[in-house]
Amino acid sequence: MKVLVTGAAGQLGQDVVKLLHKGGYEVLASDRQEMDITNPDQCVEVIGKFAPDAVIHCAAHTAVDAAETDVDAAYLLNAVGTRNVALAAEKAGAKIVYISTDYVFNGRGEQPYHEYDNTDPQSIYGKSKRAGEVLVQTLSSKYFIVRTSWVYGKYGNNFVKTMLKLGQEKPLIQVVDDQKGCPTYTVDLARFLLELIQTEKYGIYHASNTESCTWYEFTQAIFEEAEQLLGLKFTAKLEPCTTEQFVRPAPRPHNSVLEHLSIRTNGFQDIRSWREGLREFLKQIPFE
Repeated sequence: MKVLVTGAAGQLGQDVVKLLHKGGYEVLASDRQEMDITNPDQCVEVIGKFAPDAVIHCAAHTAVDAAETDVDAAYLLNAVGTRNVALAAEKAGAKIVYISTDYVFNGRGEQPYHEYDNTDPQSIYGKSKRAGEVLVQTLSSKYFIVRTSWVYGKYGNNFVKTMLKLGQEKPLIQVVDDQKGCPTYTVDLARFLLELIQTEKYGIYHASNTESCTWYEFTQAIFEEAEQLLGLKFTAKLEPCTTEQFVRPAPRPHNSVLEHLSIRTNGFQDIRSWREGLREFLKQIPFE
């Protein structure tokens, strides 16, 4: 099976490419140098020439706060870029996987969000990713839209790496305790994506590690597991705070918990708990 991956140098993209190679797939790992997703002709040329069976579209504008002021950049990548990739994949007869986000919901609901709940994005990032979803649904006949949340992995910067660093350097860390979600380890998400592309069970999926926590509870777990598994010592005192105390340019969802209705109803095995994923991550990555 031939698979083209956009955003192949990103946090998720690198793990997707790694697992594809390990699984014996023929892979074209595409980043900006290989294919500019904002250039429709280049997308048609690169995807058409490689003729993949599936395109896993990881490339995105993910700077949530920066998107609030640079609206054009967010829509150029997340909407226009996604349209270009979707059209080129459709022309080549390939399946497309579009990586989306919990930010397509308003985050004010009490219950976990399932795939068929109404979307209502509040930030520019969320709105631009939702625009990408609509374009994929409109232009593709063989699509998987995979919404995920709170992603971290070995490659690039993320919340887990930041907390491990700050926990050993700062005397006090305040972490938000009124936003709840599902931390997702890139390797676990990548494994699910590989399983998905082998099927024709098209549609929208929520894919995160299972069970939920607040950012504060996640940080507590990061410190506990890192002390136990790696013997790290943390000097920082950890304190919970509210969203109002930690003002950011883009609004954050208070409830980002994703319900995995499509994983269950399509007969897939659910993804393991976030705490198990965190443990594997800490074992895999070398820390100084």
